[in-house]
Amino acid sequence: MTKPIDIVVVGGGTAGWLTACLLAAEHGRGDLPRARIRLVESANVPSIGVGEGTWPSMRSTLQRIGISERDFIVQCDASFKQGSTFKGWRTGASDDQYHHPFTLPAGYPEMNLGQYWLPYQSQVEFANAVTAQGRICEMGLAPKNARSSEYSAALNYGYHLDAGKFAQLLQQHGTEKLGIEHIIDDVLSVEGGLNEPISALNTKAHGQLKADLYIDCSGFAALLIDKHYQVPLQSVRDGLFNDAAIAIQVPYGNEGKNQNEPIASNTIACAQTHGWTWDIGLYSRRGMGYVYASDFTNAEQAEATLRQHIANTSGNLSESQIEQLQAKHIKLNPGYRTSFWQHNCVAIGLSAGFIEPLEASAIALVEVAAKYVSDHLNIPGELYSTVAKRFNQTMTAHWQKIIDFLKLHYVLSKRDDSEYWLAHRDERYWSDWLRESVQLWQHNSPTLYDLPMAMEMFPAASFQYVWYGMNCGALLQPVTPDINTDKAANLFQQVAQQTRTLAQSLPENRELLMWMRNQ
Repeated sequence: MTKPIDIVVVGGGTAGWLTACLLAAEHGRGDLPRARIRLVESANVPSIGVGEGTWPSMRSTLQRIGISERDFIVQCDASFKQGSTFKGWRTGASDDQYHHPFTLPAGYPEMNLGQYWLPYQSQVEFANAVTAQGRICEMGLAPKNARSSEYSAALNYGYHLDAGKFAQLLQQHGTEKLGIEHIIDDVLSVEGGLNEPISALNTKAHGQLKADLYIDCSGFAALLIDKHYQVPLQSVRDGLFNDAAIAIQVPYGNEGKNQNEPIASNTIACAQTHGWTWDIGLYSRRGMGYVYASDFTNAEQAEATLRQHIANTSGNLSESQIEQLQAKHIKLNPGYRTSFWQHNCVAIGLSAGFIEPLEASAIALVEVAAKYVSDHLNIPGELYSTVAKRFNQTMTAHWQKIIDFLKLHYVLSKRDDSEYWLAHRDERYWSDWLRESVQLWQHNSPTLYDLPMAMEMFPAASFQYVWYGMNCGALLQPVTPDINTDKAANLFQQVAQQTRTLAQSLPENRELLMWMRNQ
């Protein structure tokens, strides 16, 4: 009988428990488990606890782990997320808004509706012309109704969640249902040289922990990948220079007692003078925050900006109530590791890197990395160096394209109210790919040809939503009527009809969440 692979995950939180649960669900069960999964975390290191947005990929992840959607919704204070809405990013005008929905454009990828939409761009936003989802978000509706089965829907969706409660749910499910061994202890040191595999972890109370594979989910501390292997961080601060954030939990209504306020089913990202604010609606509260660059403002000014934004968007809260809300200040060091899989150590989560929360890619990167490791555990040990090499190539490509996508949001802005926005448009700090793409897209909007990787985290459709949403369609010329013109018109009509139908049949976001809680 083949000996099970011994895996130690260092660190809890969302990254550690999500990784451990995925590995245990697929390799740690049955009469002949292929892996033994242990997770060691310190009782003295709190989770950062502000990653509250997921992508639609989380639905399949939860299914793979074996968690019911209702249990997840109830225990994690979760709500449905259908994408992001950007306010003030183009010019800062009062009507400056566009959507990046999770549902792909009608006809995608066979049909590119972008240029067929150009004649109507003054009448309808691109996202609202090619999918019903933006309008559904504007109406505060859910992506599904009570008759929908778990994890299925009329429109694509992910979740907003309480990160601390999510980690608790994963811990409970992982230890009780998946056989994960939970070790509460401090890792004191690592056995092994810089140029060789780790042989053991020395812990305070449990002595040595030996394993075949060590997964570093220790967050910004990066105990294995940084403190031991000294793999450097590739900084991206010269191009994406937001290096600090403030997070505040905001109650609904008067002292949180008014539970009848609508729950937004999209993340609202509002541009500010020196950064941007997020607004995430959970079932019992809102998660709000401000991401900013310390080169252009300081923590005190940033907190004042955030509290004023909360006051502007929270009509039921008094000034004194807003003043009493506790703020959590977080330092960011935007960048990613030059290597993620080093010998028998894999960095996943914040230990692998972090850019900023725009477009909520952090948890999605955890999912991608954990699934990659899980899908390659059956490879013979002597081939792990090849797996590691390809893992590093794949993850590096993901990080670089995410950076380009996030940067695109800034470089297309016409805001000139601060040096912050002007600095983002300095082409010296764009990647070659982004610079070339922006030039190309002025004549031919983003297509599949621009993003040929089979597993792109942001497909060409996402780039289209931002490109057209930032009013860059005005630079393009509509196509001359051709054999696809009628097909495009039919697709636009189908979207309009679907929007009307869903507007009448879908419940409000809060209404569906209440129904799920009462089942």
